[in-house]
Amino acid sequence: MGETRVDLQHLLEDLRDAYPGALEETILTEVVANSLDSGATRLRLLADPVTLTLTIVDDGSGMRRRDLVRYHDLAASTKTRGQGIGFAGVGIKLGLLVCEDVVTETRRGKEHVASRWHLAGRHKAPWKWIPPLGLVADHGTAVQLKLQNALSPLLDEGYIEGALRRQYQPLLQPEFDEVLTAYHPKGFQFEVNGRVLERQSAYGADVSKLAVCLARKRKAVAIGYLVRSELPIPEDQRGLAISTFGKVIKHGWDWLGITPASPDRIAGMIEAPALAAALTLNKGDFVRVGNRGALYLGYRKAIQEAVSKQLAQWGDARESDDKAGRRTMRPLERDLETVLVELADEFPLLASLVEQRVGGQKRLPIGRSGAAESGQGVLAASIMGGTEGSEEPGIDLTTPQEPCTMQPSDEGAQGEAQRESESSPGVAVVPGAKARPRPGRYGLTIRFESHEGDPDLGRLVESTVVINDTHPAYRRAVASRSEGYHIALAVALALARLAVPPAEEHEFVTSFLIRWGEALDGIRRKSRKRS
Repeated sequence: MGETRVDLQHLLEDLRDAYPGALEETILTEVVANSLDSGATRLRLLADPVTLTLTIVDDGSGMRRRDLVRYHDLAASTKTRGQGIGFAGVGIKLGLLVCEDVVTETRRGKEHVASRWHLAGRHKAPWKWIPPLGLVADHGTAVQLKLQNALSPLLDEGYIEGALRRQYQPLLQPEFDEVLTAYHPKGFQFEVNGRVLERQSAYGADVSKLAVCLARKRKAVAIGYLVRSELPIPEDQRGLAISTFGKVIKHGWDWLGITPASPDRIAGMIEAPALAAALTLNKGDFVRVGNRGALYLGYRKAIQEAVSKQLAQWGDARESDDKAGRRTMRPLERDLETVLVELADEFPLLASLVEQRVGGQKRLPIGRSGAAESGQGVLAASIMGGTEGSEEPGIDLTTPQEPCTMQPSDEGAQGEAQRESESSPGVAVVPGAKARPRPGRYGLTIRFESHEGDPDLGRLVESTVVINDTHPAYRRAVASRSEGYHIALAVALALARLAVPPAEEHEFVTSFLIRWGEALDGIRRKSRKRS
């Protein structure tokens, strides 16, 4: 009889590569995520360069003895999807790659146990019970990492604080108390080497608050802000970040599909707890297919419209984002989506960009009856309040009843909200129950940006192909009136990196251009039928 064996080291290394950041920051981020999932209100971190240890202690619910046994199994978890931001204790398990051993102590009720764990080879990670070290007082869990490298950043107090502020920014800003109080009613506090991290409010020349509300809900379920600075913002702080349960999932402008005219002077953050249901398996990104993908895309659309209108109010919107420009590009986008639908059977990875149906569009399941609780209801994203220094009073997020209340059962009220969204800057409404259903854009979009010196014709960001309009080939295409072919080629090259391995990119581009050329015959046939 044979036996299935697992190369644990190789598996952990692959798991490490699934996260975009540094290994040390991933370890720290995931350990904190597990503490938040356990209901902790305080997290104490002690870095000791002398003993090469990092000790992390929380006051959460702790684990029972049988739970600590399962804790040592890879991918074992008792969490329900959509109700947490940690992934099967992966932070501790990745710690085996950089630690001599990992000590875990936990206390729940009368059960107070501890274990020592280490990686003994490619196929073995033995652990054993040890007497508790006394790290946990009444209840909670403590983890002590004995690091192999004396120069590890996990021993640096400054690095630890910087990583916590980057990855858990909403927990350290009072702007998000309104929505996070429901999940952390007693608040949350970080303590690094005996020093409590101070909470800091958003600041800048202009600060505009954002809110996202669901139908029949008076309280905002997602809130945030947009900041404009007079001076360039540090590169790692630029763009709009989105978080759930206080953990930052994505950051920058690429995920949103919108780039302001001065991207180096604008930043922001929005917290959307309901999007925990749309997180990928490793909690490092959002799903883009199926009902959970539609939930994410619905929130993204609302945020896009709110941010676009605020940028327009500031006079910082790009010309290419104007409605006239979008109307010009839509026929080309529909043409390219038709090609992608036909190619999706041959190249399955393209299915994440378009649904396999004529037109490449999908009706987002938002606004169906009974969907409000799961986040699939009416989304109203609105700017709440004015900017700093303005005389116009803003609306306090602690009482968002007036701007957020929408009655989907009253068609007149919903129509009024829709008209208000069209006239007021920074207001975005996604249609919901009892409104005329409209197909949400679920396919490919095209955007132009200037990237001097970039050799690529374009690049794929989320479901958007960004065309480099400063590329010499694009300028030549404009001069010769062949922009359509250039855009099609740029789209093909950008999608090739997603659809096939590098060695097969040429064959994919050839297939794409053949289908693109054949699509013209279909357009002509449809035109004759209309005639």
